[in-house]
Amino acid sequence: MTPSYPVSRPRRLRRTPPLRRLVAPVTVRPASLVQPLFVKEGIAEPQPVPSMPGVVQHTRDSLRKAAAEAVAAGVGGVIVFGIPAVKDGRGSAADDPDGIVQLALRDLAADVGSDTVLMADLCLDEYTDHGHCGLLTPTGEVDNDATLDRYAAIAVAQAEAGAQVVAPSGMMDGQVRAIRGALDSAGYADVSICAYSAKYASAFYGPFRDAAECAPQFGDRAAYQQDPAARDALREVLLDVGEGADIVMVKPALAYLDVISQIAASVQLPVAAFQVSGEYAMVEAAAANGWLDRERTIFETLTAISRAGADIILTYWATEVAQQAR
Repeated sequence: MTPSYPVSRPRRLRRTPPLRRLVAPVTVRPASLVQPLFVKEGIAEPQPVPSMPGVVQHTRDSLRKAAAEAVAAGVGGVIVFGIPAVKDGRGSAADDPDGIVQLALRDLAADVGSDTVLMADLCLDEYTDHGHCGLLTPTGEVDNDATLDRYAAIAVAQAEAGAQVVAPSGMMDGQVRAIRGALDSAGYADVSICAYSAKYASAFYGPFRDAAECAPQFGDRAAYQQDPAARDALREVLLDVGEGADIVMVKPALAYLDVISQIAASVQLPVAAFQVSGEYAMVEAAAANGWLDRERTIFETLTAISRAGADIILTYWATEVAQQAR
């Protein structure tokens, strides 16, 4: 029997793929994706990362090719992580003008600097022999305030090399203020800061630590990264906003969609989310075993992150997804 009153039927707009595309309020745009890239000093050929199928530690030459491929696909930016040949207690290679990241940034600035957003991870864990994100006190604690001076120097070195955005990831108190002041004083007021404002002490970073060769040699990073059970993300974000951040980031992404949503509703800055190595590795491993439809899972996870409120997504699938979206 036909009802005598109008009936709302959401299924009407789900019947065909064109209808679903037409009404979808959330899309994953290639221009909103950032491709993370690793570059290692002293290698002759790209080195595969076993825990991240399809990801490699690049040479300078192969990095240039990967960045050009990403830009040709339409990604919004690339972010560079460096692995130096020599590490020490202060992470000297991090701000060395001839350090691997500075050399790589100069290469990319010349190749694609006018066509994409060139970002640099700003931290010390890849460069220190102890694997922590800052300088250590004699008792082995991370020295927050001494580390800020190192971050400031690294930011200036990266800006001089061509970085358009520096991305401090160490979760030191006051890091954005210190970096902003250093950049402005050195004449780089136009260089933006993408702050890892809500970075959790997560189990999802394991494959990244293989790729960047930066696992802590003792202890962990729980004393300076956020506790997954805490509710202080917005406080951390607002501190970074007040110190001059231009973009705020949540890391990891998928397990913290509620945090992304809360921050997106609370700040007037772009919100980034990092779909981290563990998220990538889980999908790749499950797909390799035939347990998941790889392509559908990739797009579903990225859609969820975007739906939660992320304006920018750092993902190891950025180039692939952008190519498929063309």
